[in-house]
Amino acid sequence: MSEFWNQKYQRDDYFYGEAPNDFLHSQVFRLPAGARILVVGDGEGRNGVWLAKQGFEVTTVDFSSVACGKAKALADRMGVHLDVQCADLHQWQWPKSHYDAVVSIYLHFMPEDRRQLHPKMAEALIPGGWLIIELFHPLQLNYQSGGPKVPEMLLTTTDLASDFTQLQWRLLMEGKALLAEGPGHAGPAHVTHGAAQKPR
Repeated sequence: MSEFWNQKYQRDDYFYGEAPNDFLHSQVFRLPAGARILVVGDGEGRNGVWLAKQGFEVTTVDFSSVACGKAKALADRMGVHLDVQCADLHQWQWPKSHYDAVVSIYLHFMPEDRRQLHPKMAEALIPGGWLIIELFHPLQLNYQSGGPKVPEMLLTTTDLASDFTQLQWRLLMEGKALLAEGPGHAGPAHVTHGAAQKPR
């Protein structure tokens, strides 16, 4: 699977653009200044680099070596420090109660992997920490703007609520969106997103 993504990212431009995800941009007000943030599946680094530019301490993890190289290059070009860890999240040593926020943007798993990794995201948060997450909804199958074509990998708000029962949802929505995130995500879409907080 990493080879699939290596080939996708093996291009001169950035497949999902260099600007941050719109939903992440809208939710960053929730985070304290200087927060420690983990961005999972950050690909070429657009979200991690943007968060670092806002003054946060950012670690990003992705298993595509090509993407990790481009993330480091983007951080250098933007003049920020980004802790890029090239690893498979299944084997990565997840810290517990360490991060002020975990950001997961369009990181889709098969159900058995999701049930293993979503709890690790919640465990990585300190009390009071935030999960900011956006995924494609099952209705995304009707659109051509990106995302997996496997129904089991697409989530509703009910799915997210059942995956993160240990967190308190402050925002949880699904609906239409218009994506302009490089050639990889472009056009009308149907998404599920939310912001949830770990109880203090």
